[in-house]
Amino acid sequence: MIASLTGSVRALGVDWLVIDVAGVGYRVSVSPAVAAAEDIGNPIDLLTSLIVREDSMTLFGFVGHEELQLFESLITVTGVGPRSAMAILADLSPADVFTAVATEDESVFKKVSGIGPKTAKLIIVQLSGRLKAVIPEAPTRAQSVTVSSRDEQVVAALVGLGWQTKVVTAVVADLNCDPDMAVADVLRLALVSLGKS
Repeated sequence: MIASLTGSVRALGVDWLVIDVAGVGYRVSVSPAVAAAEDIGNPIDLLTSLIVREDSMTLFGFVGHEELQLFESLITVTGVGPRSAMAILADLSPADVFTAVATEDESVFKKVSGIGPKTAKLIIVQLSGRLKAVIPEAPTRAQSVTVSSRDEQVVAALVGLGWQTKVVTAVVADLNCDPDMAVADVLRLALVSLGKS
């Protein structure tokens, strides 16, 4: 299993890199954003996932643990292969994915090329409650915090994704969002905050 690569960029394309590691070139599939940020000769350090098929072995590369873990969660969904998972990560941030799953918003995934209505629904159903491991759990807080009805909906969604109630209640309260902000927007901010903790 090749879990990471550290070397320099030897060649690149729209969605792939060849990374020279001690004289050996590894071709790695990456998101277009990662490829666009690199130039030949650049030093690079990627986390990787090796997908083995009957007729091929393909490396997929990621700049952070969050993207790697989300990729590995997505490919467990029926109908989502590595290429489809990379397409999702190319179009959506991890926070977008978490928010869409938490709010059961299938339309977010249907906008991704190659993801149809049936697959979008399966992503929601099969990943619901399983994304906790993708974002490290935030530190717990002892104090209780009162929240508005909107914030209670956000807390309920986050608890449904696996976080502890007292943790997410404190995080949502700390956001101090505008009272007119929508549930989905507050949820997105809370997920980002939890991811940074």
